[in-house]
Amino acid sequence: MLENLSIMKGAWTAVNVCMAVKPDEVVLVVTDSRKLRIAEALAYASAMTGAQTTVSIMKPAESHGEEPPKTVRAAMKAADVVFIPTSSSLSHTDARREASKMGTRIASMPGITEDMMSIGGLTADYQKIAALTKKLVEMLEKTRMVEVTTPSGTNLTMIIEGRKSILDIGLYHKPGDWGNLPAGEACLAPIEDSAQGVLVIDHMGEIVKSPVRISVENGRAKDFVGADAFRLKGILEKADVNAFNIAELGIGTNDKARLTGNVLEDEKVLGTVHIALGDNTSFPGGRNKSKIHLDGILLNPTLKIDGKIIMENGTLKV
Repeated sequence: MLENLSIMKGAWTAVNVCMAVKPDEVVLVVTDSRKLRIAEALAYASAMTGAQTTVSIMKPAESHGEEPPKTVRAAMKAADVVFIPTSSSLSHTDARREASKMGTRIASMPGITEDMMSIGGLTADYQKIAALTKKLVEMLEKTRMVEVTTPSGTNLTMIIEGRKSILDIGLYHKPGDWGNLPAGEACLAPIEDSAQGVLVIDHMGEIVKSPVRISVENGRAKDFVGADAFRLKGILEKADVNAFNIAELGIGTNDKARLTGNVLEDEKVLGTVHIALGDNTSFPGGRNKSKIHLDGILLNPTLKIDGKIIMENGTLKV
């Protein structure tokens, strides 16, 4: 019996609106011991559609991007739909990429909370999110140079010419579609060696709670300054040399998402930008493979595309 019925609001949205689960489909819920109640809600909502639903419970991963066990990897490829409410992200893993290539529709939900399911980002109007995100993507894909500045000191340029965006709109209805839930961002991988300047990460979940200033040269993070700089740099060094790559530019488009310290929801907040470090091979054109992918949130950003302001101090102008 579900103890918290309020989370069923998000579960019904995820199953029926976001993934459009059909009665004849095979659905897999991949979870770990820290997200069992959310997994139960998703499985219940899925089973109520008539879909053949299975739950697979893993040991919590040590870091984002850690590959799941072989049995889970195989099951993901065999399913029509996969929900992944886990503590750490499987988005940027070979397991997720292989399943997507097989046509599996995937909702990655790393760090999902019951609060997000009941009153947060998963309760949004996803048709509205889709319209705004598509408009931003159309603009980005005509752009060569992006400039990002923030009150905390970010002053970063990067080239995105020729790079296709991911429409993270929360509507994953076609074979191979995948993305986060809660959703709501336009994102892409900048040209690997193009980012230059200063990146100040305002928030990065439990890793960065006070701003970290990073110098960026030729697409790579160099010097780190700030109270949480040692922690962030240590995580990158432990992963691999490619973890220092500037991997992603993302723009939040979800007006129900809130800044909670949880990156899954933080990066979707309307009026924020996020810059990721590490793996970018999940993005079209991305060539930098790493064991990790870490998203850093930038607050009150001003964003220019080829010199034109499309966001000013956190307010979108589109």
